Amino acid sequence: MAAMRDPENTILMELKDGTVTIELLPDVAPRHVARMKELARAGAYDNVAFHRVIDGFMAQTGDVEHANLEKGWNPRRAGTGGSHLPDLPAEFSDEPHDRGTLGAARSQNPDSANSQFFINFKDNHFLNRQYTVYGRVVSGMEHVDRIARGEPPAQPDRMIRVRVAADLAHGATDGNEGE
Repeated sequence: MAAMRDPENTILMELKDGTVTIELLPDVAPRHVARMKELARAGAYDNVAFHRVIDGFMAQTGDVEHANLEKGWNPRRAGTGGSHLPDLPAEFSDEPHDRGTLGAARSQNPDSANSQFFINFKDNHFLNRQYTVYGRVVSGMEHVDRIARGEPPAQPDRMIRVRVAADLAHGATDGNEGE
């Protein structure tokens, strides 16, 4: 694996087929980046399902309230929840919704993003300046491409584990790394 430019702003997302490395964009969307790191460090994203996966469009996940496959999977409510933290104001930018970028999922209210996000399967420029872009997949997109489709999928895939790379580099692990 190539050296990471900024381990403090790099997310390692473990999926069933391998690890996805996500470069966060703190200069573009500092509040959204801080939120993702806070939830990752708390383990909130671990075992959370990809509850809305549309072929040729995107894979959505991050509903820590209703989509944790170990602690409360509710297929009827998945996608309606967030975290215990307050919603975030929009941080729209000129960053395009290209293949592999992370966008903040939200309701009709632009300032309603919380914990949910989506990864674009292809360039979705019709979303530009309407949803906050705050990261991009830099390796492992082939694993994202293999996520089960559906709204929700019959057998949803999950984020097995989500960590901030800097925490692993400094030995601040939960003791399960390398298994």
